[in-house]
Amino acid sequence: MPIDVQGLRSTHAPEGLPFEIRKIGHVVLRAADLRRSVDFYTKVLGFRVSDVYGEDMMPEGMVFMRCNADHHGIALVGGMPGPADKSELHHLAFEVDTLDEVFRARRHLREHKVPIVFEGRRRAGVQIAVEFLDPDGHHLEIYWGLDRVGPDGRVRPREEWREAHSLEEAVANPVKGQKPVLREPSLMEKT
Repeated sequence: MPIDVQGLRSTHAPEGLPFEIRKIGHVVLRAADLRRSVDFYTKVLGFRVSDVYGEDMMPEGMVFMRCNADHHGIALVGGMPGPADKSELHHLAFEVDTLDEVFRARRHLREHKVPIVFEGRRRAGVQIAVEFLDPDGHHLEIYWGLDRVGPDGRVRPREEWREAHSLEEAVANPVKGQKPVLREPSLMEKT
């Protein structure tokens, strides 16, 4: 059955909901080796451990980590039998404040021999990103420049999307309204 793109796009939240979700609160992932995954999220990505459940509270343990003042933005539960098959989670994305940080993240990930699966700009949202895998094969993304949707609800039209297959290409070929300027031009790689 073909996907009803217009029908899906015209789906709206009902009026009068008694709440309004403001952001993604946290994500919980399963991990095959809890120690290895905690090391990755803390030592490679910079998360800080907030709390830990021992096996008395959660079989195989659970670790809560944060990247801001929230108690946790991500938590890891031990006991996953093997690599993630990505059947439920497609990817998890982390926003940074500057484009330079995306370039520095790429360098940092390479230095730590983290598998990078994409870098550049996808389509909808037009964020510039580096995408990579955690030790369990979960697909992660660090990005900058995600389009914002104003009160009128209008989004960037499809014809303004511009895919790029490297960070350098994304900077060299910006989309309308996006100003991808590096404060530290030495982060650019020669192609």
